[in-house]
Amino acid sequence: MSATAVHSLWTTAADPIAKIQAPKIEYGQLSPTLIVIGAALVGVLIEAFLPRKSRYYAQVFVSVVALAAAFAAVVALAADGYGTTKAHIAAMGALAVDGPSLFLQGTILLAGLLGVFTFAERRLDPEAHGNRVDSFAAQAASVPGSESEKAAVKAGFTTTEAFPLLLFAVGGMLVFPSANDLLTLFVALEVFSLPLYLLCALARRKRLMSQEAAVKYFLLGAFASAFTLFGIALLYGYAGSVSYARISQVVDGTVTNVDPALANTMGNDALLLVGAAMIVMGLLFKVAAVPFHMWTPDVYQGAPTPVTGFMAAATKVAAFGALLRLLYVVLPGMRWDWRPVMWAIAIVTMLGGAIVAITQTDIKRMLAYSSIAHAGFILAGVIATTRSGVSSVLFYLAAYSFVTIGAFAVVTLVRDAGGEATHLSKWAGLGRRSPLVAAVFAVFLLAFAGIPLTSGFAGKFAVFKAAAEGGAIPLVVIGVISSAVAAFFYIRVIVLMFFSEPRPEGPTVAVPSPLTTTAIGLGVAVTVALGVAPQYFLDLASQAGVFVR
Repeated sequence: MSATAVHSLWTTAADPIAKIQAPKIEYGQLSPTLIVIGAALVGVLIEAFLPRKSRYYAQVFVSVVALAAAFAAVVALAADGYGTTKAHIAAMGALAVDGPSLFLQGTILLAGLLGVFTFAERRLDPEAHGNRVDSFAAQAASVPGSESEKAAVKAGFTTTEAFPLLLFAVGGMLVFPSANDLLTLFVALEVFSLPLYLLCALARRKRLMSQEAAVKYFLLGAFASAFTLFGIALLYGYAGSVSYARISQVVDGTVTNVDPALANTMGNDALLLVGAAMIVMGLLFKVAAVPFHMWTPDVYQGAPTPVTGFMAAATKVAAFGALLRLLYVVLPGMRWDWRPVMWAIAIVTMLGGAIVAITQTDIKRMLAYSSIAHAGFILAGVIATTRSGVSSVLFYLAAYSFVTIGAFAVVTLVRDAGGEATHLSKWAGLGRRSPLVAAVFAVFLLAFAGIPLTSGFAGKFAVFKAAAEGGAIPLVVIGVISSAVAAFFYIRVIVLMFFSEPRPEGPTVAVPSPLTTTAIGLGVAVTVALGVAPQYFLDLASQAGVFVR
């Protein structure tokens, strides 16, 4: 065969192939996420190239500016109508830009900003060898109690890597509730989970407990991720696509142009039910719903308290956002299948969290079980399957995140010789020693309990009202009973603080820097504002309550 013939074979074979299309990415509409991820990469470069002395200030500056800029971008997109009239699917079908995603992104960014303030606090612990210290280990890689750790403390090292890790976590959380296909959902899940596993292990005091918390979180999180991935594979087998729109069409039976290779498995209900159950299981693990809650108390107690506050608030917001989108956009046609299961999970979560919290003697573990009960209350709104259900969940998540970060920030202030005094007996008489701190903590506890004139009451009222309208009245009754049970252990702490004699060897209340003061002050302000005048924010959540399909 001549060379020209071979050449013509190559050319004719290659001709019919169409040109590869360049991806079309709407960078402006994805700007909040891009700003945060970009700043996280800058943070990694700061760790690599800046001298140790100047890293802390550079990291705090970059983190605060990035989160504020990303929040401004979210507000600009919402003002431009991307939450309502211009809502659409961006990034070639990978991400949704709509009301719920912008509302949740704004909440996550504000939670991240308050998280940075508490991470950056350096006035609570006494100075070590003339250097101010924060909540994080001097050198994370050194073995607890080893010579290298002592040398790192003496040299005044600090783990400033916590800031880029927080930014990477926030970046993943921004994508998670707006993901519009299952692969994007999974990638976002890993991007925000891995930094959290690391952050949990970085406590300066009680390092072994902190590392144990991180290992538990990592192992159980890896299991949950594996379940999610297996569920994605099964749903792909069922619908022949990972796109939310396509899966929802196959569920509804409105699908056209079936691929012959997939025709045999497509529409197999066993694949749909098992796959959907596995993905929902992975998301329920992240929101800490019973029976997937086992990691929560140990991780909340062992992680550095600023990390616990950030994680408790932001992870719930991101995971509930993803759960809402999955149930309302992908599986509305399966409502009769998933609602009874969600009913059962919501009931055991509300009652389980509230009842077990009564027995806790550690303030961080008590708040952990309280967060489990709150996951149950929020699930009541998810079950409503109405527009008011979505908006009530959005409002509750925004209110809950500020209360949570504020409450954990107060926990960092109460200290004795061993660091934070988290045992409840140490809080006795705190109201006489430090009336302001005790009063602020009491406000947060009343909000958790859902007492009127706090954001907790407005949130619970909205969620229960939506659930009742959606026909879940028995669930609302159980929710009210759980709230009454939960009120007992919150008010018990208030009684302990204000009506007990202070112990002579009791803890002291450290005076924080303006950073933690700002975080706590904003928490109180938002808690009171959403409780006294919630209507504007309820309207905002209501406008943002429509998913784009």
